Amino acid sequence: MNKLRTGAFHTGMILLSVLWLGPVLWVVVMSTRSFDDIAAHGVGSLPRSFTVDTYRQAWTDGGELRALINSMLVTIPSVVLSLGLAAMAAFALSRFRIPGRRTILLLMLAGNLLPPQILLIPVAKFSELTGMYDTLWALITVQVGFGLGFYTFVLHGFMRDLPNEIQEAATIDGAGTAQIFTKVMLPLTRPALAALGALSFTWIFNDLLWAITVLRTDDNMPVTPALLALQGQFVSSWNVIAAGTVIAAVPTVAVFLRFQRHFVSGLALGAVK
Repeated sequence: MNKLRTGAFHTGMILLSVLWLGPVLWVVVMSTRSFDDIAAHGVGSLPRSFTVDTYRQAWTDGGELRALINSMLVTIPSVVLSLGLAAMAAFALSRFRIPGRRTILLLMLAGNLLPPQILLIPVAKFSELTGMYDTLWALITVQVGFGLGFYTFVLHGFMRDLPNEIQEAATIDGAGTAQIFTKVMLPLTRPALAALGALSFTWIFNDLLWAITVLRTDDNMPVTPALLALQGQFVSSWNVIAAGTVIAAVPTVAVFLRFQRHFVSGLALGAVK
């Protein structure tokens, strides 16, 4: 009976994996087909050609290189600033008796409960009033502002459950508040920081809504809006569009593979707590 259940479970997981990987493999295969092959036999047919010139077209002619640079210039500072500020806020709210700290935490989290669609016009107007509209700093500010509450909430839960004896021992050894934060709390919350870092990198890198809200010129667009422009430029060249999609997916996949161990451990630690 147990063997039957195990076999059924493995079969189901294999089918789900094939179902999930099928579209991904289809896009990769289509990106290596020539335009004549797709035009003659359709996008769903078996490949009868192989080319990597589609990646060159997407990289240079389609502006993927510029878009990827813009995405990195937005994503990396946004992740670092978000997690840095969230870690400091979570440390203060979880380890010190601040009046109204629960209310502060709930107010920070409440901002993430608002539908982003109702904030598009206010955010765009505010970026215009501050002179940051159509700059990468505007997008960085938006990403940090809207992610800070959630990251603080998650890190607060991790830091709150750490034993008080660790902080007391560090205080007895002469460590100040800054040393306790940097040398005790941050190393202990590294799994949570790595998990949030991987998630936030993916969310910010793949964001479309805020990018088209505070940016206007093509030279400032990150990779996700650039894919829309790529679709308009190569409207019938599905192989080039597929190549651009594969290129855009590489950074997030690389980040996840790099932090996979910390990501899984962070999720497991959060589940236990």
